[in-house]
Amino acid sequence: MDTLISIGIGWFFGFFFGVGCSLVVLYAIYLGGYRKAIADSLLVPLPENYSRLRAKAEVVRASIALP
Repeated sequence: MDTLISIGIGWFFGFFFGVGCSLVVLYAIYLGGYRKAIADSLLVPLPENYSRLRAKAEVVRASIALP
């Protein structure tokens, strides 16, 4: 019975906390990138990379037929 309890506790901590922590890390990375993009869009003059990627995104958006 002790082995079954140990396996259950290990599975709980490994799966639930492991997956939860990795999702928190991924969300933090996403949020940091979003904040950096907003900060770059407010700079004057706009960074060259931002202007180039925005023009590319506008071309892709224009090629997609939206209703």
